[in-house]
Amino acid sequence: MPAFRFDVIPYAKCITPHRIWNALKVWMSFYTSRIFGHTVHWGMPISLSIEPTTACNLGCPECPSGLKMFSRPTGNIDSGDFRSWIDQVSKHAIHLNFYFQGEPFIHRDFLSMVSHAHSRGMFTSTSTNAHFLTDEVARKTVQSGLSRLIISIDGTTQEVYEQYRVHGKLDQVLRGAQAIIRAKRELNSAYPQVIFQFLVVRPNEHQVDDILRLGAEMGADEVRLKTAQVYDYRQGNPLIPAQEKYSRYMRLKDGTYRVKNRLDNHCWRMWSGCVITWNGKVVPCCFDKDATHVLGDLSEQSLSTIWNGEQYRAFRGAVFESRSKIDICANCSEGTKVWTEA
Repeated sequence: MPAFRFDVIPYAKCITPHRIWNALKVWMSFYTSRIFGHTVHWGMPISLSIEPTTACNLGCPECPSGLKMFSRPTGNIDSGDFRSWIDQVSKHAIHLNFYFQGEPFIHRDFLSMVSHAHSRGMFTSTSTNAHFLTDEVARKTVQSGLSRLIISIDGTTQEVYEQYRVHGKLDQVLRGAQAIIRAKRELNSAYPQVIFQFLVVRPNEHQVDDILRLGAEMGADEVRLKTAQVYDYRQGNPLIPAQEKYSRYMRLKDGTYRVKNRLDNHCWRMWSGCVITWNGKVVPCCFDKDATHVLGDLSEQSLSTIWNGEQYRAFRGAVFESRSKIDICANCSEGTKVWTEA
């Protein structure tokens, strides 16, 4: 069943007059900018992503966390800092996603942070590889008030699964998924909404029908197919699916590849939200995995000051002038369909 049908109730509980007015200002400023061709911005972020940790137990290719190849500092978010930052944004922000890089459940205070955001009336979500979802953790996850849990299941057999989720154990993932679904039933809770997310790559594309069946059999609320981002794609890549409908890239007549996205000179993400790294750096979006475009530091400034500051205005202007020339935008999915619901 599509996510939006499950999201109606928890999102409705997050609505306040101030948040509605803020969202309208953001929406109006984005379309005013598009219509008149120069950037204006009103309001504060509607949604944010925050990074509990950069640590991960897996070694996935194309992932700086999995490959342990960050060029930026790594670490875990300080719980006190987290609460301070969330208290700054909760008046206007509706959605808080606990994910950027790393495996969120590795952070020992992760679920207490979810509970704090939930107590501030925010819709909360996260993405996990499910290796840490024991029966106890699953029960606490349901009790935390988490609205949406995305579980990455990129193969329906161990042989296929481990080709992308290096060091991962599929049986452990499935036990974790079963634990969270069972905890929801035992606690008589419809949430978190459980989404099985299948990152389609060439080694697993033949298992698309299998993941749809598995999701239905296990009782997932939704199965979501997602295209994979690869860094070295122009000359082809063994991860790019043979079936182009599952790919973020298209093959040209000369045998090279390009991103399907036209990279129009606008981006809703630059108006609606931002990403906060574990150590308080504010970056424009989740495609800036190494935080090469730091627009502010929450240890030095408030988010309001950063959001409306000169650096952020300049970056939005650069997107409107020539989005394709910005490195993190060159492989972006904003503006094109990157996943398929089933």
